[in-house]
Amino acid sequence: MPTKRVLHIEDNPSNRKAVQHIFRMVAHQLLEAADGETGLELAQRQLPDLILLDIQLPGISGYEVASRLKTDEHTRQIPIIAVTSYALNGDDRKAREAGCDDYIAKPYRPKTLLDMLEKHLAP
Repeated sequence: MPTKRVLHIEDNPSNRKAVQHIFRMVAHQLLEAADGETGLELAQRQLPDLILLDIQLPGISGYEVASRLKTDEHTRQIPIIAVTSYALNGDDRKAREAGCDDYIAKPYRPKTLLDMLEKHLAP
């Protein structure tokens, strides 16, 4: 699979480091943003192939980020995976209603994330 660009929008440094570690196993380029506003700007400027999106972010929520990205003609086609510790009943539905294409609950195994990357980045 050719190198793809993945934007990870996550405020927690430990969670960003965990994803950085997982990305050492794949040939994809990892872009990072620590808040929703920066994530929106990076997504619009870089047009990544996939977005990993935390829901609980400082400033605007991940739900709002997803909604804005899916209403922008330049970013609406980018798959968004909600990666969140919000693992309560109905949270996956709420993430999908906001525009997320898939959902992973934290904590997750590296293989779960790798499988999700393969699913959404496959040609």
